Amino acid sequence: MDSVRGAVVVITGASSGIGRATALTFAREGARLVLAARREALLGEVAEECRELGGEAEVVPTDVTDAEAVRRLANRAVQMFGGIDVWVSNAGVGAVGRFEDTPLEAHRRVVETNLFGPLHGAHAVLPLFRRQGHGVLINTVSVGAWAPAPYAAAYAASKFGLEGLLESLRAELVDAPGIHVCGVYPFFTDTPGMSHGANYTGHQLDAESPFYDDPQDVADTVLAVALRPRAQAMVGAMTPLTRLGHAVAPRLMEKIAGHGAHRHFSRTPPAPTSDGNLFRPVERGRGVTGGFRTPPPGWVSPLLVAGVAAAAAAAYAGYARSKNGNH
Repeated sequence: MDSVRGAVVVITGASSGIGRATALTFAREGARLVLAARREALLGEVAEECRELGGEAEVVPTDVTDAEAVRRLANRAVQMFGGIDVWVSNAGVGAVGRFEDTPLEAHRRVVETNLFGPLHGAHAVLPLFRRQGHGVLINTVSVGAWAPAPYAAAYAASKFGLEGLLESLRAELVDAPGIHVCGVYPFFTDTPGMSHGANYTGHQLDAESPFYDDPQDVADTVLAVALRPRAQAMVGAMTPLTRLGHAVAPRLMEKIAGHGAHRHFSRTPPAPTSDGNLFRPVERGRGVTGGFRTPPPGWVSPLLVAGVAAAAAAAYAGYARSKNGNH
């Protein structure tokens, strides 16, 4: 597409965070939007904002863990606008805590939302895309698809699984060149997700960091992928560096991540456990950002990124030399 003006775009998880930023971004471009999430009243607010920005917007409350609800969402979009050009699977939840301290039902809910939600979306929309002969399926994945996530094992499992799903779908769709299956890969992003996620650590989730991505950068990437589809689109500098680090030295990355997580939670104040929004919506966390992103001193970020890049490049070069020496 040269433009998304008039395009029909379905967005799940549109009530806050990346989903809300994505809805507003497509609205500015004149798209016709179908917005889905569990919080109906909040979706109505987002839809009104979208209309004020020049887009059309309709609301379909949907829990993506319910396959029939997702199918109804697809059918409603077709009934309202005649088809679907872009489907953005963005709904996601998280549960933070030691693996054994996190209830099994919480682990299950994370996987149901983050993996089965996109699977339900793909299952509902791909038949329509095949009939149309075109369509773009975009999934918000994560750096967690390529790197360990201590204290969030189910989240990482869901994202590793989602990556396998997308690669398999692309393989199946080699006979349908007009249909694109795409992934957008942000680093940790400053959304309300941290404030309304489940917490089983016994400590506050104090997550202020200068290395959080801006949700608007993710939304802009989703729009760019809709216009020029590609299999993988990484957001920011930290995602590709983390992916490279894990590819070159996975055991080292595990140790760094594990020691960092233990150290972090040993220093944060105590807090009660909470299921957050896993099993039912919560009122807190309504905007695009979560307030966790802190700007670094001007000299820090370029030097750190350059240093990590140089270290990763050196490690990769050493790996390549050792591999070539074994053949």
